[in-house]
Amino acid sequence: MKNENDLNGVFGELLPEIGKAVTEVGYHTPSPIQEQAIMPLLKGRDMIGCAQTGTGKTAAFTLPILQYLVKKNKRPVSKRPEVLILAPTRELAAQIGESIEKYGKHTKISHTVIFGGVGQHPQVKAIRRGVNIVVATPGRLIDLVNQGMIDLGGVEVFVLDEADRMLDMGFIHDIKKVIKVLPEKRQSLFFSATMEAKVKQLAESLVNNPVQVAIEPEKPAVERITQKVMFVKKEHKDDLILQLMASKKLDKVIIFTQMKHVANKVARKLEGIGISAAAIHGNKSQSARTQALADFKSGKCRALVATDIAARGIDVKEISHVINYDMPVEPETYVHRIGRTARAGAEGDSISICSAQERDYLRAIEKLIRFEIPRDLKHSLHSEKAMNATGDDAKPGPKVRQQRGKVTVSDSGRPRNTKKGGQRPSQVKSRRSNSRRRSNG
Repeated sequence: MKNENDLNGVFGELLPEIGKAVTEVGYHTPSPIQEQAIMPLLKGRDMIGCAQTGTGKTAAFTLPILQYLVKKNKRPVSKRPEVLILAPTRELAAQIGESIEKYGKHTKISHTVIFGGVGQHPQVKAIRRGVNIVVATPGRLIDLVNQGMIDLGGVEVFVLDEADRMLDMGFIHDIKKVIKVLPEKRQSLFFSATMEAKVKQLAESLVNNPVQVAIEPEKPAVERITQKVMFVKKEHKDDLILQLMASKKLDKVIIFTQMKHVANKVARKLEGIGISAAAIHGNKSQSARTQALADFKSGKCRALVATDIAARGIDVKEISHVINYDMPVEPETYVHRIGRTARAGAEGDSISICSAQERDYLRAIEKLIRFEIPRDLKHSLHSEKAMNATGDDAKPGPKVRQQRGKVTVSDSGRPRNTKKGGQRPSQVKSRRSNSRRRSNG
């Protein structure tokens, strides 16, 4: 049935109070994942969804959950939430909480967000008072379960969001601990941007007779983004980043670094030449991370210098450029990083700064995306020819196994092997300690 807000597609099946909130944020027609996911979820089906961030995935599961709780009309019970949504990072958990607030504003549904990096007292207070929905990161949730502060025995709907990122961050054991204390009879929703073997195995262990939804963007993010790579000696990266940021065209920029201390250094250097910048990473306090992100969203801060904690899940509109100060070790991370500047079908620009030590990472990325990233030699401080030399500047960094055959670019711009039997470059896995996992949860 159509409701009074004249919403299109599956939005027309929403209760008036939820539909009103949807129209108030300017939505009338559902995105592809919302069109495919909302009806099965309203019917109580389990789901495995594969979709990138920026496709409307959060609303796809939030709206049916709100509708279920409104219809159920049950008063929250102390310490026993009815819905649990698990997210890998504090920022993504907070963002999901904001969506619940936004879409549930005309309902009486209550929720709280719990994560590490801040005192637990306000979170515990909210749980004791009773909430319908808990959005949590794994680390803090396990802590509260162990303390007896929250009882997950009443969970009726369980959502695991950004599952592949969860596994990358080493949360698999925490996820299994959470699942053990959940009721067997529940609705389970599993969402991931990629569906490699280990992710699929986890998904199938969680769900029962699921509906499977896979959304491919009409135009992949990497094709909507103008990409280029610049070559530079490692010690000259700071000079190049300052030179790039001198351009007024780079007005809202995320700069990705591999290490936390490098993010701090780059932010300080930018501030030193009068460019407003803030660093965001796992060692920052939650208040500092929240403030940095708020300043970046509002435009008060021009550059957000981040580790890969910001590569996914953070939804900031109108980002003009993404700069890879350090090339990502894992090729897939490149796609997630540059996707910050092509949200919801928009166009964007990305610049990668590559040193001799990182040339293997560049090759692995190009093999993954099947595209040779255009070289900007005009602005490079180091030539690609020198990058492949055998002198001091070309000493290799961490090894990435290379394909035996050469990779050449076809007329279509797609690389192809000139020899058979080549192997995909292996992904170099970084060690993740428990402390790092806790810092992000």
